[in-house]
Amino acid sequence: MAAHATDISFANHGLRDRIASFFAAIGKGLSTYTYALSRAEQVKALSAKTDEELAELGLTRDQIPQYVFRDLFYV
Repeated sequence: MAAHATDISFANHGLRDRIASFFAAIGKGLSTYTYALSRAEQVKALSAKTDEELAELGLTRDQIPQYVFRDLFYV
């Protein structure tokens, strides 16, 4: 039979840990923002192409967002 441990202790974080967590959160937010911005630039670049150029890529204009964000959605 398995024994369950229910003793949970929380460490008392000092000022240095709280400051580090604060800046880590800012860094994560900036990283997410720049990642989203780069995808917006991809959409903009593909939208600037002609229909013939998009056809060479195997895309239509209405498929651009689906193509750029294809790794985030499973259909």
